Amino acid sequence: MNRFICIHGHFYQPPRENPWLDEVEVQDSAYPYHDWNERVTAECYARNAAARILDDNRRIVDIVNNYSRISFNVGPTLLSWMQVKDPEIYAAILEADHLSQQHFSGHGSAMAQVYNHIIMPLANKNDKRTQIIWGIKDFESRFKRKPEGMWLAETAVDLETLDLMAEQGIKFTVLAPHQAKRIKQVDQDMLWRDVTGAKIDPRVPYRCYMPSGRQISIFFYDGPIAQGVAFEGLLNNGEIFARRLTDDFSASNPNAQLVNIATDGETYGHHHKFGDMALAYCLHYIESNKLAELTVYGEFLQKFPPTQEVQIVENSSWSCVHGVERWRADCGCSTGGQPGWNQKWRTPLRESLDWLRDQLTTLFEVQMKTFTNDPWGARDRYIEVILDRSEENVGHFLQNIAGRPLKEEEKIKVLKLLEIQTNVMLMYTSCGWFFNEVSGLETVQILKYAARAIQLAKDVASVDLEEGFVFRLAAVISNVPEFKDGSQIYRSMVKPSVVDLLRVGAHYAMTSLFQQYAAETNMYSYTVKSEQYDLKEAGRLRLAVGRARVRSKDTWEQAYICFAVLHLGDHNFIGGVDYLSPEEFVKMRTLMTNAFLESDIPSVIGVIKDYFKYHNYSLWHLFKEEQQKILNQVLGSTMDDIETSFRQIYDHHYPLMQIKNEITLPLPRMLMTVVEFVLNRDISAVLEAEDVDIKRFKQLVEEMKRWSFKRDQANFAFLASQRVSNLMGRLSDHPDNIQLMEKVIIILELLGQLHLDLDLWRAQNIYFAMGRKIYPDIIAQAGKDELASRWAKFFEQLGEILLVNITTPILASK
Repeated sequence: MNRFICIHGHFYQPPRENPWLDEVEVQDSAYPYHDWNERVTAECYARNAAARILDDNRRIVDIVNNYSRISFNVGPTLLSWMQVKDPEIYAAILEADHLSQQHFSGHGSAMAQVYNHIIMPLANKNDKRTQIIWGIKDFESRFKRKPEGMWLAETAVDLETLDLMAEQGIKFTVLAPHQAKRIKQVDQDMLWRDVTGAKIDPRVPYRCYMPSGRQISIFFYDGPIAQGVAFEGLLNNGEIFARRLTDDFSASNPNAQLVNIATDGETYGHHHKFGDMALAYCLHYIESNKLAELTVYGEFLQKFPPTQEVQIVENSSWSCVHGVERWRADCGCSTGGQPGWNQKWRTPLRESLDWLRDQLTTLFEVQMKTFTNDPWGARDRYIEVILDRSEENVGHFLQNIAGRPLKEEEKIKVLKLLEIQTNVMLMYTSCGWFFNEVSGLETVQILKYAARAIQLAKDVASVDLEEGFVFRLAAVISNVPEFKDGSQIYRSMVKPSVVDLLRVGAHYAMTSLFQQYAAETNMYSYTVKSEQYDLKEAGRLRLAVGRARVRSKDTWEQAYICFAVLHLGDHNFIGGVDYLSPEEFVKMRTLMTNAFLESDIPSVIGVIKDYFKYHNYSLWHLFKEEQQKILNQVLGSTMDDIETSFRQIYDHHYPLMQIKNEITLPLPRMLMTVVEFVLNRDISAVLEAEDVDIKRFKQLVEEMKRWSFKRDQANFAFLASQRVSNLMGRLSDHPDNIQLMEKVIIILELLGQLHLDLDLWRAQNIYFAMGRKIYPDIIAQAGKDELASRWAKFFEQLGEILLVNITTPILASK
């Protein structure tokens, strides 16, 4: 067969971690999920690891791992998050690459990516090299093989980048068709043919030669089909998608042809709901009807090496018709926004970051020369630490780059210098410029990386770059009047996130009033080891006094801090943290404890102010996650009072409300609010209980159907879906528990009466696995075993509700 198809998905999220905590904090805009990584994983990355193929009755007949049949890359920073937060999907992606090697002549479906998605033509040579090396090393660490291809952020390209990729052993990359300039046959010296304006034939690979003599192969994806997938509804039908791909072959061409497309991977499920299913069916339809052979770029390149040479359009990309101006100028490319908005802020933002980078470059080179003759080589190798921050590995790394044993303070300094450079890399993440407004999540995030680099520079070299940086940010004008400019955004949205050892200590002190910590505990990217801790209580008042060692896992910086925090009830905290000598701590502790035991609260507050003059902390200094938890806790009694009042109103006025409802007279809005609150609270409590009370659940469902009010659909559906998934997990662990199976069936039937948009993806996965593993043996016994027959009957009934067909062979629908 000479017809080949390759579909590439670029799966990526910008790094979202708080630079001081190495943790993604809660993002309200991703509700009901914790953050956008979690949400897009649920809607896309997980879906493609277990994509559905349906029969003509819209029931699931097969579940497949799309990643094993397509070409894909996943951003290293996203994989790093996924490895910790969703190890099941992370493992499925790695397994897909392993499986794909069996399909594609030993070539894996995964490609590497430049590390944190910077626009390579706008980077200096050192940064380009580090991005490529880090991307390769990260890939090798995860996929346990060398990458053949590498994805460029936004497919932004120049010859220097291609040359550095070839230098590191990368064989190919993928570009948009309009990024080709001219082509000729490899064995010809002249006769170049102009292909600007996307006139290149994307069905064959091309070879690109660099001035250095190195070469790299380039695939150009089919632009119109990719456009159709991303923006024109081609994913509405998997068969039409397949036909659109196969229609692109030339019937008159006897040579091998590759129809290939590349889009954001999020197209398949996040941007287009059920896009993962359309992709799965497209692949199934192509293979089952033998319309073409699925392949990946590495396999096709080995079988059909390039016979034509290409020259590229330098400083070009796939998402900006002006080249790479989207990431440095108000070129007109944006994601929209309010009328009158502009992106003039892009230029001064990049200029500000470039100034900061150049200042930090000089600092880095000067400071690192004490430890190594090759500071940039040390930075290239620092990915070894990012991938494994164990004490042993970091120790080996430091020994190797310095060539001698380092003192503790030298180790800390080297790690801080390399962390500066890590944050310099991260502050150039492309999403900081992609969207329409400088105060958006993505731009604020890159400013946080800049702030972290500035803080570390001050630590290691006593150089304060913040004033100069903020001065330049004043030229970054926001479209939102209340934010004014970049300097205001920095002060209001970035500075409050800055963390040092004292703030970690304050967080530890305040949260210790609400949870008991072990003698040594992990606190985000820090460890806190308690040396002394006293907790005193008197009614609503609580006082914590202590001394602890706080240590950074990233830089190994550590200090002994002393703290005192007084909780006056509700959200009222008064606390202080500082570096006190052991003698000062003992004196402070004695004065404060004695005053508290004598109920002399003004004196307690006075001691806090005397000993912690410049380092006072309150609830607002807690990290966001715990701040929210503690506010919920301190508001618990208030919420209980509100609930009691609402229930009294509900019970007392229920007969009258019922009469009005039955004769279709609208309830006053205040009474309807009471009904909504009580019923939502009750049904959530039933679902959250260890054992769901079916009788009570039925009553509540009937009650909810009786009243026409707006439920918290997103949260309730989220909670109900999780509960069903958990029960299915228990059933998978105890498949002989027929009573549990009956309970799941009843719950699903009751939830169906509420017309919720349930996410049964995980429950269906579990059911499908049970259907493949357990059902065949049970059904074989059903004719002669009454219990087996009963089990099979309930299991098939459950399948009907979950829309999974395990009783017939695969007969897929579109």
